[in-house]
Amino acid sequence: MLPARLCRHVVSALLALAPLTALAADLTISAAASLSNAFKELGPAFEAQNPGTAVVFNFGASDALLAQIVRGAPADVFASADQETMDRAGAQRLLTSGSRRNFVANTLVMIVPSDSALGLKTPADLQKPEVKRVAIGNPASVPAGRYAKGSLEAAKLWAAVEPKTVLAQNVRQALDYVARGEVEAGFVYTTDALMMKDRVKVAATVPIDTAITYPIASVAGSPNPDAARKFLAFVLTPAAQAVLARYGFGKP
Repeated sequence: MLPARLCRHVVSALLALAPLTALAADLTISAAASLSNAFKELGPAFEAQNPGTAVVFNFGASDALLAQIVRGAPADVFASADQETMDRAGAQRLLTSGSRRNFVANTLVMIVPSDSALGLKTPADLQKPEVKRVAIGNPASVPAGRYAKGSLEAAKLWAAVEPKTVLAQNVRQALDYVARGEVEAGFVYTTDALMMKDRVKVAATVPIDTAITYPIASVAGSPNPDAARKFLAFVLTPAAQAVLARYGFGKP
């Protein structure tokens, strides 16, 4: 056991350091996997404009991120790949009132390995017997998977394609399956396909009933509400929108 005088010195030293460790505030951003590359570039730019704020990203399927927030995982900002997930967040009062806004748009595509010789040109071609496996985000938890399933159902193709599906935990996993040639085709966003354009090629743009727009909002009870508000404004600036456009995202 330390002598009482030494203990007092240790406590005093720790208290003296406390203000220094509090200078850097972490801004935790939970964002859809398809935003990974663009947000990783935007993070340092935001930090440069906001000294003392360190951006921490948490990427994954939108539904999984929402489940984490529900369970109390730290998050200051939530960016979803679909409106449905953000609607559920709002219904559970997990968002700061008035903070929600759309900031980018995307499109759904069917991709195949770059060396594919199957001649797949439309989702209807997935019915071909040569097509054994189709990568798709799990519709129960991945927005891209829900979009793909809805489009296939509308085209009356889901019954034929469903037995061939290989369910992915997020859209980037679906992309990896196709890039590695483990499946004959897959459904991802245009922005994902651009990340591996040397290993996959777009076979078709997939028609869906509604535009794919990404909402973003600050999380209620955020420990860094000012930084969260600044980040929401930041992603809508011309400079940030230019970066997002370079990664394939469109205007909301």
